[in-house]
Amino acid sequence: MIFKQMNTAAIHDISGVGKCSITVALPVLSACGVETAIMPTAVLSTHTGGFTGFTYRDLTEDMLPTARHWKEVGCSFESLYTGFLGSGEQIEIVKEIFTMFKNENNVIIVDPVMGDNGKIYQTYTKAMADGMRELCERADIVVPNITEACYMLKMEYKDGPYEQGYIEDILRGLYAMGPNKAILTGVSFDDEKLGAACYDGEKIECFLLNKIEGHYHGTGDLFCSVLLGGILNGMDIFSACEIATEFTWKSIEATHLHSKDFKFGPKFECVLPWLAQKMEDKRKCLQNQLS
Repeated sequence: MIFKQMNTAAIHDISGVGKCSITVALPVLSACGVETAIMPTAVLSTHTGGFTGFTYRDLTEDMLPTARHWKEVGCSFESLYTGFLGSGEQIEIVKEIFTMFKNENNVIIVDPVMGDNGKIYQTYTKAMADGMRELCERADIVVPNITEACYMLKMEYKDGPYEQGYIEDILRGLYAMGPNKAILTGVSFDDEKLGAACYDGEKIECFLLNKIEGHYHGTGDLFCSVLLGGILNGMDIFSACEIATEFTWKSIEATHLHSKDFKFGPKFECVLPWLAQKMEDKRKCLQNQLS
C-alpha cells in the first residue's frame, strides 16, 4: 500500500489537564494518520469548565509571527482547523491566517466554540460572536452545536428533543452563510438518542446513538477531530460524520464506565486503536479502487 502523508494546522488552546482542544486533536488526528502542526492560542493549567483557580497565558502576540514563519519555511496544509478562540483579536488574526494558507485544494473546518445549553460563554462579547460568524462564512465546513448555530443565525434557541423541521432549518441557514458543508451537534428527536446532523447542500442525514447520562468535557473536540481525520482519509462528509459520532459515543461510554470525575476529560485513549483501524481500512479501500 502507498503511504499518503496528510496534514493539518490546528489553531486551538492548550489545557494541561482536562483533555480538550489540542490535547485531544493531536492524538486523535495522529491515530487517523494526519500530521498536525499546532498553533496554541493560549496555555492553561486546566480547562475552564469545572475547574477554578486555573492559570492562563495568552499567546495572541505569537500567532501571526508563527504563521509567517511557517510560510517562510515552505509549509502548506491540506486543512486548517480552528476551535476555541479567546478574543476578537484572535478571530481577526485567524481570518488573516486563512488568507495566507488557503488554496483551491485544502479545506477549512471551523468549530465555533461559543456556548452551550442555550447560553453564550461569559468570555464572549457580541463583537466576538459576530466575528466568529464571519470566520464561519469563510470556512468550507462548520461544526457548531445548536446554541452556537442559533446565535449566529439569530434564530430562537429551543431545548431538545427537537422537531425535524427545526434542525433542517438550522442546517440550511448555516449552509446559506457560505460553507460547503454544515454539521450540527447535540441533535435529538426523542429522549433516547443523541448525535449529529449533516447537510451537504443536497441532502440531510442524521447519526444518532443511545444517550449516556452525564456531561462530558472535550467531546466536541473529539467529534470534530475525527470528522477532519475522516475527510482527509478520503471519506465523504456523511461517512466522516458517522464515524465521528461513533468514536465520540465509544469515548463517552468508556468515560462513563471508568472515570470517577468527568471534568478531567474523556477516556478516549482506549478507543484510538479502533479509530486507527477504521482509517486504515478506508485507505486500503481507496488504494484498491485506484489499483
